[in-house]
Amino acid sequence: MRDRRPDKGTFPPAGAVPFAMASHFAASCASTHAPRRLTLNANVLSFFFCLSPKRLSMSSASASPDDEPPRRVLLKVSGQALLGDEKPFGISEDVLRDFARDIKEADETGVELAIVIGGGNIFRGVESAIGGMARANADYMGMLATIINALALQDILEQHGLEARLLSGLDMDEVAEPFIRRRAIRHLEKGRVVIFGAGTGNPYFTTDTAAVLRALEIDADRIFKGTRVNGVFTADPETDPTAERFARIHGREIIDRDLGVMDLTAFTLCRESGLPLTVFDMRTRGTLRRVLDGEPLGTRVHWDSGDPPVEMADGDSPAEHAAARQA
Repeated sequence: MRDRRPDKGTFPPAGAVPFAMASHFAASCASTHAPRRLTLNANVLSFFFCLSPKRLSMSSASASPDDEPPRRVLLKVSGQALLGDEKPFGISEDVLRDFARDIKEADETGVELAIVIGGGNIFRGVESAIGGMARANADYMGMLATIINALALQDILEQHGLEARLLSGLDMDEVAEPFIRRRAIRHLEKGRVVIFGAGTGNPYFTTDTAAVLRALEIDADRIFKGTRVNGVFTADPETDPTAERFARIHGREIIDRDLGVMDLTAFTLCRESGLPLTVFDMRTRGTLRRVLDGEPLGTRVHWDSGDPPVEMADGDSPAEHAAARQA
């Protein structure tokens, strides 16, 4: 079993600075404010406990350089990506096995890998038969769908020789561990692939938001979003053959141009924490490993105000990319 924890040396452990800040804050509140006021500041305390010193230093919207190899990443994959090209809903076994091979190749680089997977491939299969459902009920159905996908992914990863742990935002003791932040980090340090299921465990939040939230909680260096297209384009590349791909783009440009990379709640979390994002084509075998190795694939979304807001990619039209994938 691999333990990927770095040597501690003389540095304080991760979280020590936030803990000290929170302790000082609590002591100050206890001595100068009524208990009711201290209770109102619980969210502030949880903020200090959740963020590591590195993430606190990045909160000024300055992300780490793109050329630095990530130590820990969160991979967000949509449930619809599991459909393949032939299924209207459900899970394609071929796609699932390709995902497992890609994840194993990524794991072999030594990166600590966590995964959030959506449930659109299952819930959308029954969605048309249900009308007038309360939004909260529909969202809970979607959470259950993500658990189905997560169980399938966990099983196929174990078939390929990887250790995988499923942590759920909803209590499902028979099939998944409860999400506990320190437990998730410990699994990652031991070299296990961690799969987060059931979104945030709350309705009205998408799996994109869950992905960003979990990435921040585990102190991930970057989010990788695997999609059906090779990055972020000026228009929908599946319907507009003239769409051009961005090689790098500032997050503010995505918001201003309404490019729809993530929902606004998720993207706002990325912006406030300076969390960089890479969008790439997960359906092309081997792309995940190549992106981890630093190849200029997909689109890198950054928050560095000192860099050009937009850099276009050369010679990568939607038609050329589709032909390359089929080849």
